Amino acid sequence: MTLDDLRVFVAACRTGSLSAVARDLSCTQSAVSQHIKRLERELGLSLLERHPRGVVPTPAGQLLQNAAAGGLGDIDHALRRLNDLAHGEAGSVRITTGATTVRHFLSDAIVAFRRRHPQVSLEFQTAHSSRSCFDALIAGGLDLAWITLGAPVKGIEQRPVIELPWVLAVHRDDPIAAKPLITTADLAEIQLIGLPEETTSRARLDAWFTEHGVSPASDTSVADWDTALLLAELGLGHAIVPDLPGWRGPGHPDLHLIPIPELPTLWTGWAVRRWDALSPLAKSFAVTVGHNCPVGRVRGQASAEGHGES
Repeated sequence: MTLDDLRVFVAACRTGSLSAVARDLSCTQSAVSQHIKRLERELGLSLLERHPRGVVPTPAGQLLQNAAAGGLGDIDHALRRLNDLAHGEAGSVRITTGATTVRHFLSDAIVAFRRRHPQVSLEFQTAHSSRSCFDALIAGGLDLAWITLGAPVKGIEQRPVIELPWVLAVHRDDPIAAKPLITTADLAEIQLIGLPEETTSRARLDAWFTEHGVSPASDTSVADWDTALLLAELGLGHAIVPDLPGWRGPGHPDLHLIPIPELPTLWTGWAVRRWDALSPLAKSFAVTVGHNCPVGRVRGQASAEGHGES
């Protein structure tokens, strides 16, 4: 078997689609199938189950996927580190994160990092959830993922950086806007704008609602926090979102953000395969974010430099 065989197989397991892998690799679906068949012939086992809507790994395939994904990630990471060593400071830092993260959390850090390392390439890959970020990290080729911290994930280190309290976003003329804070009882009366499915923030909210017996009415859902805030500002419902100061102030005169102190705060920060295996440039960028992030309560520098992992 070859590394390309394993890479194609892992990609097929991750996407659940041979055609999607073919598109990503700019090759034919037949070529992708040949990589899989070569592995199956060598091992004498079926690795993928074919279904009308895609493929899923067999038990044997799951075993190989778990072993190969981590190994390929390590190899790809080592190759990038070697390339950085060969080219000195003219290396790269690759980050995966949500669509609005750069604006809310990383913009000042990007400017500061670029001034210190003008020759370094910063590459951003958009993901739709923390789970997607984890998959991208495990697959290799990326250094860092900015995520909403959640449950432990095998093979991933999560490091908290910024703590964000929750707020209820409403139009300034909404009757609830006069309240100084929002209680659990208040939430039973709101018209909720739902956060994106399969995200950590949505899962946290749903779990808290269930625990406290709250079932807000909801007829609208969105793809990101910013869209939820925009709809609330337009008076089209109420949004429970992390407190993002960029939405406060004269730029949004019709938006009112009310604290929800009973709702546990949300932590955002870094996910990496192994912190001690990061390149100096990637570590420098991660620490720069902690020093320059303009929102929330920032975790102490000791955490950013290697403590407090979860």
